[in-house]
Amino acid sequence: MRPDPRPLGRSSLRVAPFALGGNVFGWSADEATTFALLDAFVDSGFDLVDTADSYSYWVPGHQGGESETLLGRWFARSGKRAKVIVATKLGKWERHRGLAPDTIQAAVEGSLRRLQTDVIDLYQAHEDDASTPLADTLGAFARLIEQGKVRAIGASNYSAARLGEALDVAERHGLPRFETLQPEYNLYARAGFEAALQPLARERDVAVIPYYGLASGFLTGKYRSEADLGKSAARAGAIGKYLNPRGLRILQALDDVASDLGATPAQVALAWLMAQPTVAAPIASATSVAQLHELLAAARLSLGAAQLAQLDEASAE
Repeated sequence: MRPDPRPLGRSSLRVAPFALGGNVFGWSADEATTFALLDAFVDSGFDLVDTADSYSYWVPGHQGGESETLLGRWFARSGKRAKVIVATKLGKWERHRGLAPDTIQAAVEGSLRRLQTDVIDLYQAHEDDASTPLADTLGAFARLIEQGKVRAIGASNYSAARLGEALDVAERHGLPRFETLQPEYNLYARAGFEAALQPLARERDVAVIPYYGLASGFLTGKYRSEADLGKSAARAGAIGKYLNPRGLRILQALDDVASDLGATPAQVALAWLMAQPTVAAPIASATSVAQLHELLAAARLSLGAAQLAQLDEASAE
């Protein structure tokens, strides 16, 4: 059964409440695994795939563009492009750094070519570019929408002040507005989003697509001590910062709720995010089909008021 779709802001786009992270495509998921993940994802009734032109530049021997390229190959092989809401990002890759109009035009052509598609459903500014006037950036996005190359736009890693300013500029000049926001947000990282961005998103009808929904894997419960960090050399550096009394308190609450529901801590952590105001679809990545199916089950998990309160209390900052 397909999960009930949620709107992406005021756009015409509606998505199932879980986004597949494409950062692993061509990195910790090779081509065969990537194709299997994408097949399983859409065949389970989900549709939002999030990537970026820069993925996965950080891997030795990679330059960026690898994730989009694999996604494009899968579209060509599978014929399932129509079943996917493609979200990609620009502005953070050295090849197309920033959000100047010429940069945006060049970046979109590269992404469309790698993705082997005519249109990007959600095109997101990967980070703010204070050196380019917001009206210029939004004007460039407007031209892409007029050209039929982009359907809607979003912002990633924007402060509340800058997102609010961008929304005001769009309204004042009759330009397309950011319909989505992609911030870091999870049970551990709450204050940065909830203090100012969440109220703004509610007030202005901006849909939130949080990244690091599982706090780099910490909220799966697989890493509970320094010794556990040896399970993943790639994640050890990112996860170590969560191993403190508050982090362990969150894991205990996840364990308790998961036990009550016959679920896993990862499913509960994602279900908590899905229950938060303004959240359309948290992003998480998977490196095996079995892991993906576990995560997708979060969309069918219903947390009661007492369970949500238990998680809120355990994770309070």
